[in-house]
Amino acid sequence: MSTRRRTAEKRQRERAKQAKAAEKRERRQHRSSDAGATSSGEAGDDRTTGQLLVEIESLQARFDKGAIPFEEFDEQKSELLDHIAVKLDSDAS
Repeated sequence: MSTRRRTAEKRQRERAKQAKAAEKRERRQHRSSDAGATSSGEAGDDRTTGQLLVEIESLQARFDKGAIPFEEFDEQKSELLDHIAVKLDSDAS
């Protein structure tokens, strides 16, 4: 019986992770749509996917050196990844 309990607990944890990821995705989409309405969001759309990846690498290097705190790193990285996702979605259309 303990095996079934562990499986049920694991399934519950996985569902919680999926729900959390869905909420996070919705927040990012909402945030990126708000950023897209501003002029700074439009300027980001001129960058290529390669340029955005280079910015992420640079951001990672600054974080690794301790130049920026994790919260700032995570926020900026999320924004850059959102821009990449929007770009890939618009390219696929």
